[in-house]
Amino acid sequence: MKHFFLLLSLCALAGAAHANPTLTAKEAADALTLAKNSGCLSCHALDEKIVGPAYSKIAAKYSTDKDAATSLAQSIRNGSQGKWGRIPMPANGGVSPDDALTLARWIMSSPK
Repeated sequence: MKHFFLLLSLCALAGAAHANPTLTAKEAADALTLAKNSGCLSCHALDEKIVGPAYSKIAAKYSTDKDAATSLAQSIRNGSQGKWGRIPMPANGGVSPDDALTLARWIMSSPK
């Protein structure tokens, strides 16, 4: 029984780590540069709504979604509509799938 609770606790921690990935300082700096170079910061900011929601609000909304980074990466590349209001997020197909995932992981690591 003791092993069962230990295993259950480890699974819960693993799920939380996956939904809220932590990045190294270099990964975070690289992702910030990528966000600047990809035009993301024209519509988004860390803690305030510009045209799109703040990254901290996105991270909070999807904090329990284990597939959040993958889903966000798809929204970055393909665009989205209706998740945060009437203004659609345009597709950013110029961002590679790997870079979109890097951006999504960075967004999910934002303080909530």
